[in-house]
Amino acid sequence: MIVLKFGGTSVQDSASQNQALAIVARVLDKAPLVVSSAMSGVTNDLIRLTELASSGQEAAAMDLLEKLKARHTNVLLEQTEGEIRNRTQQLLEDVWQEVGSLTRGMILLGECSPRVYDAVVGSGELLSTRLLWGRCCQLGYEAELLDARHFIVTDDHFNEAAVLFGPTNEKIARGIHARPGRILITQGFIGSTTDGVMTILGRGGSDYSASIFGSALGAEAVEIWTDVDGILTTDPRIVPQARTIPEISYAEAAELSYFGAKVIHPATIQPAVDKKIPVWVKNTKNPDHPGTVILPETPHRGPRAFAIKKNAVIISVTSSRMLNAHGFMARIFDIFRNHRIAVDLVATSEVSVSVSVDRKEEARQVIEDLERLGNVNVQSDAGILCLVGPRAWTCGRELGRVFQALGEMTVHLVSLGASETNLSLVMNESDLAEALRRVHREFFGV
Repeated sequence: MIVLKFGGTSVQDSASQNQALAIVARVLDKAPLVVSSAMSGVTNDLIRLTELASSGQEAAAMDLLEKLKARHTNVLLEQTEGEIRNRTQQLLEDVWQEVGSLTRGMILLGECSPRVYDAVVGSGELLSTRLLWGRCCQLGYEAELLDARHFIVTDDHFNEAAVLFGPTNEKIARGIHARPGRILITQGFIGSTTDGVMTILGRGGSDYSASIFGSALGAEAVEIWTDVDGILTTDPRIVPQARTIPEISYAEAAELSYFGAKVIHPATIQPAVDKKIPVWVKNTKNPDHPGTVILPETPHRGPRAFAIKKNAVIISVTSSRMLNAHGFMARIFDIFRNHRIAVDLVATSEVSVSVSVDRKEEARQVIEDLERLGNVNVQSDAGILCLVGPRAWTCGRELGRVFQALGEMTVHLVSLGASETNLSLVMNESDLAEALRRVHREFFGV
């Protein structure tokens, strides 16, 4: 069997949904399981709905809710008719009734609890998959609509729940039976606690869902259908001459996605890694393009792709107590752990530790605790330039080319991983775009 995940732009309207289902039809003999995101922009609108309702802006909240209903209804009317339309409409209405009740509750109470937030924000996937199911039926395909909340089991860390793989894999293996000629349709991004309370996996979680289903079902491949021709050498919005990479390793893809590449979500990788399932990244609008395949390993070496990550903050802790002291660094990282803040990059000396973290808001949380250990310096307005390539950066010649290309630009922190896959440079955020253009021109000629 095969898993196909379609992103928001791939299901954003009737034309896009028809294109997506045409792609699915080409692999009917492979027992396809379709995992869908919400229609493009819907998740953002639902987040906005929670903000309006919880802040007492009743008229604006109800107006937005009606606009969301109208958008989905228009798609329904364009691609279904008769009894199939009626059945699909009822499935949609069940979701709208729940969202409407939660919206009125937020307006009444003047707040949005994490539990309510997940239930509202995750409803976009419930709506899009109902429309896809209705269209499949209208086209005469045998289709089954599955509720991901019955299969993806998570903890109760609402807004960004962690998957409990034991019960999840068991439920998927026991409850989903793919076979050639039938289309299974389910949602990305959502799950539920062991008590059956709806949760979301965090932004980008639909890719993760697809990989989870693929891993549990032993899929021959997971395909991520998006709006670009696979994974590119860099961001085409900054470097229009960026090229598609035909194949890339899991390690390289994980580094790229974490440090700014938007095509795949970092967590997509791990469930597929465990089962050595290839993950394809393809373009719904250009389905005949081969795209990029992500494999456990590839024979390539040298620079492969570059990415940038904005909104970084450098936090440096300096203390003479670090000199020849054991456990000091552990105390520093315990503070970040206690505040649930992920550290991107680390550089150390005998008396100082410098780390980069996301966003100024996160930096503020830890400064007071860190100041108990030593002098703390915080540098905002930074970003990370990530250069990915297997066994590329231990060669002085290649490192020299990087810094020669950057010229006079300031580099605050350098991190070269032991895996030799990723060279990361923390720079001024204002220099990132030009730095990306320069290194791409240096190594790829454009």
